[in-house]
Amino acid sequence: MKLLVDSGSTKADWIALDDNGNKLFTTQSLGLNPEVLDKQGVIQRLEDRFDIYHNRKEVTHLFFYGAGCGTDRMKNSLSETFREFFPHAEVSVKEDTYAAAYATNPTNEKAIISILGTGSNCSYFDGVELHQKIQSLGYIAMDDCSGNRFGRDLIRAYYFNKMPKHLASLFEKEYDLDPDTIKNHLYKQANPNAYLATFAKFLIQHKDDEFIQKLVFEAMQVFVDNYITQFEDCREVPVHFVGSIAFYLKDELKQVLDKNGLKLGNVLRRPIDGLIEYHMVN
Repeated sequence: MKLLVDSGSTKADWIALDDNGNKLFTTQSLGLNPEVLDKQGVIQRLEDRFDIYHNRKEVTHLFFYGAGCGTDRMKNSLSETFREFFPHAEVSVKEDTYAAAYATNPTNEKAIISILGTGSNCSYFDGVELHQKIQSLGYIAMDDCSGNRFGRDLIRAYYFNKMPKHLASLFEKEYDLDPDTIKNHLYKQANPNAYLATFAKFLIQHKDDEFIQKLVFEAMQVFVDNYITQFEDCREVPVHFVGSIAFYLKDELKQVLDKNGLKLGNVLRRPIDGLIEYHMVN
């Protein structure tokens, strides 16, 4: 049994395949980001899913693509945990950008691969390997144009009284904005980045509002400036995107890329389905 996993910080999509490429089961778990979870936290999330736990000894290959797996230390730590949980499996752990590269660019052409979901990332794919010029420092210092950054921006706008009253009223109805609740989630609960990203739903729902549009376009321009244009031939290759922020704000993304002379490529909400074909061939 092969397990293909695409994991963000919020959730992870799982597909199990037999040797002929037939789906045995699909499921979701909470995200398995080694930057924010320790070993026991990862194992607990695996044990919570019956299909995963029940079949753990049947797995022969695990292909895991995840947020927070950009350094050897994080990849090695997670690989060790997986080998313990799946005792008969060959384990491959790569950063989530590889899943995005394989799913959006099946012909393995040169491209820029970006992720705009709970977090954000951007790499150059040369057809074989991914290359990054900037090492991510995580959601507090980086993650421009991500769901968690938009959540932070909305909360700040609300508390600094910068959010227009009509939006603030809707915001209050949608979320528990009690300061103790927010601080508890940010400083005492697990996955504060995923918590912040829950507020991005509001931004997408009201993306036509002038105030929200300003937030969105400014954030996208920052992402272009800090991430995409770091690559010399950025205007000669397509820029592919994966993630809910990119997917639901695709029209806005195209406007910003067009303005910067960049070519928008494929935009997928999640790459997991595209990984099936890739792993049947490879």
